[in-house]
Amino acid sequence: MASLDDLKKRITSVKSTQKITKAMKMVAAAKLKRAQESAERGRPYSEKMNNIILNLSFGISDKENAPKLLSGTGKDQIHLCVILTSDRGLCGGFNANIIKKAKSYFSKLIEEGKELKIITVGSKGNDQLKRVYGNKIIENISFKNSKNVNYFDAEKVSKIIINRFENGDFDICTIFYNQFKNVITQIPQAQQIIPLNTTNNDQENHENSYEFEPDEDEILNNLLPKNISTQIFKAMLENSASEQGARMSAMDNATRNAGEMVDKLTIEYNRSRQAAITKELIEIISGAESL
Repeated sequence: MASLDDLKKRITSVKSTQKITKAMKMVAAAKLKRAQESAERGRPYSEKMNNIILNLSFGISDKENAPKLLSGTGKDQIHLCVILTSDRGLCGGFNANIIKKAKSYFSKLIEEGKELKIITVGSKGNDQLKRVYGNKIIENISFKNSKNVNYFDAEKVSKIIINRFENGDFDICTIFYNQFKNVITQIPQAQQIIPLNTTNNDQENHENSYEFEPDEDEILNNLLPKNISTQIFKAMLENSASEQGARMSAMDNATRNAGEMVDKLTIEYNRSRQAAITKELIEIISGAESL
């Protein structure tokens, strides 16, 4: 059995931890509101951007000369996977869920005999993947110094991806992130951004009823790189909201668990103290009777 002094130190230590987790929960809750609003505002814009590009793509007469970012290389042998995670921990299963989704996709590609390349955005994703897929990681990007998610960071990632595509480093690019639903639920997503995935879209719903000036090809050449930046920015906004929601939930659970541990340790401390007092009284009474 632990001594009274040890129990007292443990109670003090757990209470200090409880104060930290409670403060982190309050900070995450304050940041969550802004991050959630940003994510919700970004969704309509990214969806509209995709719809415009689909409308333009259906109006292209010469499909063979369509922009490569839209049509792809015509092959699907080399896959680039961009894993968007956080640079900080203490956010529950936020990072683990993205990695689990990505690893499932990796296993499928390897079974099909495809070549895999990985870019990690966020140190936590790199830390978890480098143990098994270290030889597949071609670049690690971190934005630890950025206080908030911004479009310029997304554009940096986009430029790296586009440059590698133009150099023929890969055929298909897929990004992995968490879509924010609520504080408790974040849904891992895998979204193909190069070439633009049109298989799940009904062409009849995107019939081109407009005449464009200049031609569709020229507009797409300018719009497609911006769309990739927009989709990555949307994913980063979703990740930011999901991270704060997961951290708020995790710190709430940690605070509650710390409170329960303090209660158990307090009961144990009181019992040990009472036993020590009882023992001393018995020794005093026994000594008095012997006299």
